[in-house]
Amino acid sequence: MSDTDIKQTVLVPIDAITVVNPRIRNQKVFEEIKANIAELGLKRPITVAVRETKDGSEPNYELVCGQGRMEAFKALGKSEIPAIVIKASSEDCLVMSLVENLARRQHHSLDLLRDIRRLKESGYSEREIAAKTQLSTKYVQGVIKLLEGQEHRLLRAVESGKIPVSIAVDIADADDVGVQTVLRQAYEKKLLRGGRLLRAKRLVEARQKHGKGQATSDSRSRKSLSVESLLKTYENDVEKKKMLLRKAHATRSEMLFLLQSLKTLMADENFVTLLRAEGLASLPKTIADRLSHAESAPT
Repeated sequence: MSDTDIKQTVLVPIDAITVVNPRIRNQKVFEEIKANIAELGLKRPITVAVRETKDGSEPNYELVCGQGRMEAFKALGKSEIPAIVIKASSEDCLVMSLVENLARRQHHSLDLLRDIRRLKESGYSEREIAAKTQLSTKYVQGVIKLLEGQEHRLLRAVESGKIPVSIAVDIADADDVGVQTVLRQAYEKKLLRGGRLLRAKRLVEARQKHGKGQATSDSRSRKSLSVESLLKTYENDVEKKKMLLRKAHATRSEMLFLLQSLKTLMADENFVTLLRAEGLASLPKTIADRLSHAESAPT
């Protein structure tokens, strides 16, 4: 953004601002922003693009950056917010918003993946997207390939940082046998080690068994449950709890038997003498405490 694009800070009605690229914000972070603004005021104005109305009434605005600050201002009961007003198209606003957010978060954010898709749908080439977002062309190409292939399971893994985007693309391209080669090569190149390798293997198994996964907005995930399915779910839950209780009772009985057996052995002088001869004159504290508790408990 050049200096000629920047205007002086003016007060803009919050209700006249449209968020064209909304973000889902962590509630704790939002509360911190709100508390900071309430105590110290707005340190940095938001940036908006002006949209003149045809009838000559008050203009509307599209948000370029500052969604958190604007929402905090509104939550504090403010109707206007200091803003820098620029002239830019909706597509330029989207790019500027993306670049602004890239400066503050890691590259595996789900918002970033969606923004890359929106830029692609807006007609930008992969090289142009890479240049504007300061990402590598290979990364952008990989994300677009996963998006176009509807690889929702792999995309969520990339978004959460479980696997690199390059590995996700290789998995998407490979057959069931080739996937094992991809994982082995990733291990040899030290791209997946330890817990990350185990999570990647579980992901591959889930993808082979259940498919590519569904988008989080899939209507089937919001399907209402029938009375019969709710009852079945309740009955299954009750049965699981009964099973846990049976296991707990069985474990308790075994522990009591072992404690009683050990108590009987410790009362045998020959057994105690044998322990001393083996250098085991005392019991571990946890076992000794349990024995002491069992002796003091009423029978």
